[in-house]
Amino acid sequence: MIYTSKHPIILLFIFLIFSFDLHASAKDSHKIAVLVNEEIITSYDVKQRMKLSAILQKINITNENNSIIASNAIEELVNEKLKNEKANEYDIVIDNSEYINSETIFFEQNSYEKEDFLKLLELNEINYSEFKILLITELKWNKLISGLYFRLTSVSDIELEEVMSNNETITVENAKNFIIQKQLDLKSSKLLRDIINEATIEYR
Repeated sequence: MIYTSKHPIILLFIFLIFSFDLHASAKDSHKIAVLVNEEIITSYDVKQRMKLSAILQKINITNENNSIIASNAIEELVNEKLKNEKANEYDIVIDNSEYINSETIFFEQNSYEKEDFLKLLELNEINYSEFKILLITELKWNKLISGLYFRLTSVSDIELEEVMSNNETITVENAKNFIIQKQLDLKSSKLLRDIINEATIEYR
């Protein structure tokens, strides 16, 4: 089924979701699913993230893919807890203007009108705060990575030549930004792996 408004958007059919039954009682839906350094992720959190991820990927949750989506949702939520914890250690904050700018970019890149997207969340019983937390966490994490590692990045002539030879239309400035971002992404992945290895994660 398709929900249509100003722009076509997907209305998801949600089937049985692994061990996270959408029709479970309120008591069951808030059972602890994972403990991350004593921070709680509930089965409700997992279901919310599953539905949000499905919308962002523009897919339906089916009996065939629900376990994969559930596993990915748990991994995202665990990483999110750890990223927030590390960002808070450095007193990283995101002000409202930064969030609004990020949200605007998201809607533009994904060809959504905000009103339609919010309606889609409502139809699928997804809290807007779930989406907001996702964006804010990535903003905080990116700000942390930039603060820690940007001064360590560099662009060599060989790297610049390689990037520009593979894309004749790219500007020198964009090529440099691409190389720097790639280096920051590598630092980000390594830091997150280290944090995960040091964390206490208990799956219930």
